[in-house]
Amino acid sequence: MSTYETLANFAQTWGLLYFVLIFAGVLVYTFWPSNKKRFDDAAQMPLRED
Repeated sequence: MSTYETLANFAQTWGLLYFVLIFAGVLVYTFWPSNKKRFDDAAQMPLRED
C-alpha cells in the first residue's frame, strides 16, 4: 500500500467518524432543553423594534 492510499483510507474512516460525532454534538446542543429560551430569543430578534 502506498502512503497516499494509507492516508486516504485513514481520512475516509476517521474523517467520517469525526463528522458524525460533530453532527451528533450539534444536534444534542440544539435540542438540549436549557437552550430553548436562547434560541427563542434569537428567533424573535429580527422582529424587535429598537
